[in-house]
Amino acid sequence: MKPELFALFTAIAWGVGGYFEKKGLHLGGLSPQVGITIRTAVALLILGAVSFPQWKSIAHAGTKSLLMMVLGGGVLAGALGMLSFYAALKGADTLAQVMPIAFTSPLFGALTGLLIGSEKMDWQTGIGMLLTVGGIVLLTAH
Repeated sequence: MKPELFALFTAIAWGVGGYFEKKGLHLGGLSPQVGITIRTAVALLILGAVSFPQWKSIAHAGTKSLLMMVLGGGVLAGALGMLSFYAALKGADTLAQVMPIAFTSPLFGALTGLLIGSEKMDWQTGIGMLLTVGGIVLLTAH
């Protein structure tokens, strides 16, 4: 399957999932911390089962690889990002206040790849980044 199709499925899952997460937080009077813990526990069970056949690859991954996964995925994106996202969901009146800003993550990923990685800037990437920022300004300006 094409990477772009997986990315589209990601956007659908995160966007629709965000709707149900916000509803669940408000209906249950749950704190953002409890909400993210429920989400993470369920995801851990599913992902643990799906990834079980590949667990042996961890032993061969190397310390630097695992450190990048722990810091980037576990600490930054996993814990800090999700705690911030759930606090935003809980505190906002509507999803439209949160989702456009929260899902600028590709913009920050592209910038990181350009600034400290080996990725190159081309005109399509530049225009796409400008359109992303412009769209967010349009969606969130009151």
